Amino acid sequence: MSALSDMLSLFWREIADRPDGPFAFRFYLQPVMSALLAFRDGIKDAKGGTPPYFWTILNDAERRSASLMEGLKATARVIGLGFLMDFAYQYFVLAKFTPLETIVVVLLLCFVPYLLLRGPFRRLAGWWLRRQHQERRS
Repeated sequence: MSALSDMLSLFWREIADRPDGPFAFRFYLQPVMSALLAFRDGIKDAKGGTPPYFWTILNDAERRSASLMEGLKATARVIGLGFLMDFAYQYFVLAKFTPLETIVVVLLLCFVPYLLLRGPFRRLAGWWLRRQHQERRS
């Protein structure tokens, strides 16, 4: 049990040390890119009248996997870039490669912001589109 505890401790320590080390710019770049993609897709959702993204994932079992795949496809380039940057970080700084750490870091930086922001951007875009429509009618 101590070995598992030591491994988990090292795992989280190495992840926590990353924002302070080299390649720290990716902790800004990847979430910003994901937010821009969420903004783009949120506008598409508002124009298409689709339900909020995260709400669909949580509550619609029939569309859950399709919605997750759609989000992963939308962020695939950012996720790929994140894997490359984290691999470079691990190679140059840690002199080893731990795939699980890479998966955790990349998903936290690339997919989670998309997942959390697409719905609010959809609501903002829907509000703005309704407002524009009302102004045109006036």
